[in-house]
Amino acid sequence: MALAPVPQELRILKGLVAQESQTVILREKVMSLSGDSFDIVLQTGEPILRVQGNALSLSGRKKVSDVAGKHLFDIVKEHLHIHTTFAAVNPAGQKLLEVKSSFALLGSKATATFTNAATSTPETLVMKGNFFDSAADIVDQKTGIVVGRINRKLLSGRDLVFGQQTYALTVAPGVDKALLVAMCICMDEKNNEGKKGFF
Repeated sequence: MALAPVPQELRILKGLVAQESQTVILREKVMSLSGDSFDIVLQTGEPILRVQGNALSLSGRKKVSDVAGKHLFDIVKEHLHIHTTFAAVNPAGQKLLEVKSSFALLGSKATATFTNAATSTPETLVMKGNFFDSAADIVDQKTGIVVGRINRKLLSGRDLVFGQQTYALTVAPGVDKALLVAMCICMDEKNNEGKKGFF
């Protein structure tokens, strides 16, 4: 289902802002030796980002690059927080985005804060998932507009056999695809932590 455009661009980077409502597919690579890595493509199959995990990193570092191999940012888990917290950090070491989970009565909730690269103003996006974390809406806290929607493709044969996750991420026009991809990966990491804790 298509999403309405946002009143002003929301982005942490240039060049990856959706011009129309687009669906991005995040598919975890099966049996990756480097940790959680993802293929990130548009619904048409056109690749847009590469995410390479590092199994030896204590912070679960994931390197995010464009299709030409240019390093855009890393997603890392930050320690010494009460709630699970992830950050997107550019190659110069500057924090572009912070995603912090919090308790929700039904489902899951995470808050993402960043400085909008389009306006230099602080922004907050809230991601609310259902009880089984199979879907989540990403809402702009200022306007209440849904800027992204995550649907997890549950119970495909490959997911059952290999533990692979696949997400369909709908991005509203005017929103940075890399920003929402980073939030989706943080949600996946948080869900994986929960599994490690219970099984």
